[in-house]
Amino acid sequence: MKSRLSTLLAIVLAVPCVQSVHASDDNVRAAIKKLVPNAKVEKIEPSPITGYSQAIIGGQLVYVSNDGRYVLQGTLYDADAKIDLTAARMSREHVARLDAYPTDKRFVFKPKGAVKHRITVFTDIDCGYCRKMHQHIAEYNERGIQVDYLFFPRSGPGTASFDKAVSVWCAKDRNQAFTDAKAGQNPAPLKCDNPITEQYQLGLSVGVDGTPAVYAPDGSKIGGYLTPDQLQATLDRVAAMAKAGG
Repeated sequence: MKSRLSTLLAIVLAVPCVQSVHASDDNVRAAIKKLVPNAKVEKIEPSPITGYSQAIIGGQLVYVSNDGRYVLQGTLYDADAKIDLTAARMSREHVARLDAYPTDKRFVFKPKGAVKHRITVFTDIDCGYCRKMHQHIAEYNERGIQVDYLFFPRSGPGTASFDKAVSVWCAKDRNQAFTDAKAGQNPAPLKCDNPITEQYQLGLSVGVDGTPAVYAPDGSKIGGYLTPDQLQATLDRVAAMAKAGG
């Protein structure tokens, strides 16, 4: 979609100022369909830009003029407040989707003591940096960081990596099978009812485009691979901003 919607916010400045037109969902949908016929429009809502609505499509946010003529894709900033409005809106969407996903469908590595932070990590068994990250799992937990893993086999359904994820889920001791697989051991082939396709689709819906993909409690994507020091510092900063109302 990015290749087809290359016009950014500069167009808003180039178009003569006109009175705001009442938003029409039909206009917005029609404009998007002209450019991406198979696009699934998930939400349409008012935009911070006068005369425009915003729509969520496949985990992305686009801005559409209420008359259906212009479609913008890019990052919208509030220059005065120095806020990335696009990222802030999508973080709210991400946290809602992640929080709604059941704990019993995750691989949870929980601290023995109090949980200070909780992250969601989309991971792939055959990803080198994913394996490197899991080597720190004990230290993450010692620092009070709970790690909830969801599988995102980058090669997609019907591939060897996807089948390994299913086998790990179907193991008697899932967390141990997960850790063994991260250490390079091929899991015994197993089949059972599993949520791996669900997890993969959830990853797509929140914008995962590589692994590991680490999400903070506020829904913001804070990295790929992070050392314990980096992860703790980032989570402390996110928590401080949330407490300050930022």
